[in-house]
Amino acid sequence: MQTNSPHSLASEINVTPLVDVMLVLLIIFMVTAPLLDQGIRVALPKAQTGQQMDQSGLNITLTKEHAVYLNRELVTMAELRRKLAEVPRNQPLLIRSDRNAYVSRLIELWDLCRAAGFGEIRIATLAD
Repeated sequence: MQTNSPHSLASEINVTPLVDVMLVLLIIFMVTAPLLDQGIRVALPKAQTGQQMDQSGLNITLTKEHAVYLNRELVTMAELRRKLAEVPRNQPLLIRSDRNAYVSRLIELWDLCRAAGFGEIRIATLAD
């Protein structure tokens, strides 16, 4: 028996707002998920003698604006020096430098990594 009194409880649930919210969340996820994986964009230089390499380990990125990133985290040279002192030296280190960055800045990064005790330092390039 159903009554229409103002104190009776509704016995059905309206799922339309729930579906609307879920669709909006799905669209947001679909749009942002590919952006999370990209990282810092740099135009790598080309090399004819480049080799395929594993990108595990530490990654240092030098952008054309000469900003320095350590594993996608913006750092200053002093912070980079401090952070490199805290990690084991036996892992490979990859420098990704934009082709329009100054060579002097790249050499400064290279010297900082060598002074920190890293023996295996590689520079990322594109295959020609």
